[in-house]
Amino acid sequence: MRTCVDQLMALSHIDGPRLKLEAEFISKRLESLKYNGKISNDAFLDAGSIQGAFEMIANLIDMGVSQNEIFSQINQQLERARKLETKYPGLNLAIESGRAS
Repeated sequence: MRTCVDQLMALSHIDGPRLKLEAEFISKRLESLKYNGKISNDAFLDAGSIQGAFEMIANLIDMGVSQNEIFSQINQQLERARKLETKYPGLNLAIESGRAS
C-alpha cells in the first residue's frame, strides 16, 4: 500500500484514470491475497479503505478539484498506509509482489 501511495506522491500531476488503475490493482491484489490465505479478513477490510479512498479521490479529480487538494488527500492515504504496514507487517510487499515489472 505504501509503495502505491509513494508512487502517486512522486508524480507532478495525478489524473483520474491513473488513480482508478491503482484502485483496481489494489482491489484485485487484496482479493487474491485473501482468497489464497495470505492476509487476514481484517487486513483485507482495513486495506480496502485505501482502495476506496483512491476511487473517491479519482471522482474528485473528475469533478475538477485542484491538484493541491488531490495531493492533500493522497498524503492522508500515506499516513493510513504507514499505519496499515505497522498493523500488518508485510502487507505492502504482499500487494506489490503482484505488480507486473
